[in-house]
Amino acid sequence: MHILEERQRQVHRKGSEPFDLDCNKQSAAGSVSQRACVFCGSRVVLYPIADALHLVHGPIGCASYTWDIRGALSSGPQLHRNSFCTDLKELDVIQGGEKKLHKALTQLIVEHQPKAAFVYSTCIVGVIGDDVEAVCRQISAEQGIPVLPVHSEGFKGTKRDGYRAACEALLKLVGTGDPSGVSKASINILGDFNLAGEVWMIRKYYERMGLEVTATITGDGRVDDIRRAHGAALNLVQCSGSMMHLAKVMKDRYGIPFRKVSYFGIEDMSQALYDTAAHFAGVVPGIQERTVELVRGELQYILPEIAEYRKRLAGKKAAIYVGGAFKAFSLVRALRHLGMDTVMVGSQTGLKEDYEELRELCDEGAIIVDDSNPLELSSFLSERQVDLFIGGVKERPIAYKLGIGFCDHNHERKLALAGFEGMLNFAREVYGTVASPVWRLTPRGSAREAAPCR
Repeated sequence: MHILEERQRQVHRKGSEPFDLDCNKQSAAGSVSQRACVFCGSRVVLYPIADALHLVHGPIGCASYTWDIRGALSSGPQLHRNSFCTDLKELDVIQGGEKKLHKALTQLIVEHQPKAAFVYSTCIVGVIGDDVEAVCRQISAEQGIPVLPVHSEGFKGTKRDGYRAACEALLKLVGTGDPSGVSKASINILGDFNLAGEVWMIRKYYERMGLEVTATITGDGRVDDIRRAHGAALNLVQCSGSMMHLAKVMKDRYGIPFRKVSYFGIEDMSQALYDTAAHFAGVVPGIQERTVELVRGELQYILPEIAEYRKRLAGKKAAIYVGGAFKAFSLVRALRHLGMDTVMVGSQTGLKEDYEELRELCDEGAIIVDDSNPLELSSFLSERQVDLFIGGVKERPIAYKLGIGFCDHNHERKLALAGFEGMLNFAREVYGTVASPVWRLTPRGSAREAAPCR
């Protein structure tokens, strides 16, 4: 097994005791981590705010790396799809980039008339010491819109630190708008980024229950909605890794309670709706009855087809490696609903309590890993002879080189996998890749008969 000595405590096999998985720390030197940097973490959170200007203060490579980084759709403005950058070069490193930043912001705001602007600091800005905050204050006064610095220098920590930097920037917007008119039966959806239009599906569920959605943060997000988000009665946090800091501060500052939810898989999607209905039971008459009817109707539509896939997928082995641990919980349960066994699961940014929960969910012998690298992942997949690997764009080549089916569950995907309809899409995609006849042509596939495909 290819595991660096410094990483031995970041890999655990269920059944071996004691459980003492090390996590939430800098990647080990020599380990080519699958993680992204602080800058990337902040970009993936804030990018979907569609009517804001997003300006990368740094070299052009940072902007190109994160251009259109999420498959985040907008129902209106498309300004977020542009990747603006100050394009710092050698002379700017010597002389400083503040004048260039001021000029770029002025030009872009005049031309595009955004509702707000986010300015992302990169590694080089942290090294040369540009006072980004001062430039943002000056431009904000001159142009009359919020201009928000995002302290996201890549070397400052891990992707999780980028999430916190994004939340700090959002907190400068929340509470600056007028919350009058916001219903007492209102919610904010936190941590859904509208990949393939998923937040639209989730929003409709809540509206059918009789609730008002004040702000979606940040999928299909709008600056004015975020500014008055403090008027909502409840925050629903899906991606807890990226949005829990925002939810906790909003609770302390504005008294808004929050609930952790997940919209992936039948059990978690249903539970999210039931828990929300229970919270508003004394405020919205009939909400629990409507919720039961909603869930029943959706399940009647999707369960017969899912049952057919379960017959063909039963006993197949799956491995999961994703960015946030919250997604891993739901995927383990969703795969179990399809009759599949999860033999390896890991994340880039999980906390101790996340891995404790994963340990409870997984079967004996399952490998649980934090902040893995390609060599480790390849070893785990080969050892456990998995039929399906679920990950993101960086994990796809590993699966294909090993002749293993792959399901993209990352933020570049174009297929909705959240909600009840998303679970059906997930089942179709899993079956389509696991049962594909192409695996019969691989060295691994020729050793055993591939699943039937029709």
